[in-house]
Amino acid sequence: MISVRLAVRAVLVAAALAGCFTYFIPPPPLVTVAPQLPEKMPELPTGIPANIDRPETPDQFLQAAQAILKQDPNAQASADKPTITGLIPLPKKRPILRP
Repeated sequence: MISVRLAVRAVLVAAALAGCFTYFIPPPPLVTVAPQLPEKMPELPTGIPANIDRPETPDQFLQAAQAILKQDPNAQASADKPTITGLIPLPKKRPILRP
């Protein structure tokens, strides 16, 4: 009859071999079928016109700006704030605390 020590050793060796096989032998690659691309890509609308008409005179530019501001009246609120003037203080180095 097989002793318990021999059975335990056999199970441990079998588990070690199974672990080695699964670690060192890579699994077979999965076969996936790539979708075929159409022969011609469809035309997608981008929302941006091909040619952009730019205002030629300052009056046209002002009219375009006023039209934009009519759409969003709060757009000019951030433009009224003054820009930062003077130096901006940088943070000072803190000393290293040593125990």
